[in-house]
Amino acid sequence: MTADTVVALIRAALEVAGLTAGPLLLASLLTGLLVSIFQAATQINELTLTFIPKLVVMFLVLVLMGPWALQLMVEYIVRLYESIPQLIG
Repeated sequence: MTADTVVALIRAALEVAGLTAGPLLLASLLTGLLVSIFQAATQINELTLTFIPKLVVMFLVLVLMGPWALQLMVEYIVRLYESIPQLIG
């Protein structure tokens, strides 16, 4: 196994991790931004007002994007397991 192979494996793993976590992080970011704008406009400083909407939106995104993310991870793992013979010898 060469250094180029290791770099390619790590790069592919990071791509899958980024694609899997990206929709959740983006939804949380946008929800937090909208809630903070609402809090600034109304001057309501309640901690649960930021936590609950993020939790609900992330749950909805996970329900909607979960099958796609799971399929992406399964495809990556299958490719990785199928490439083990070439990586070893």
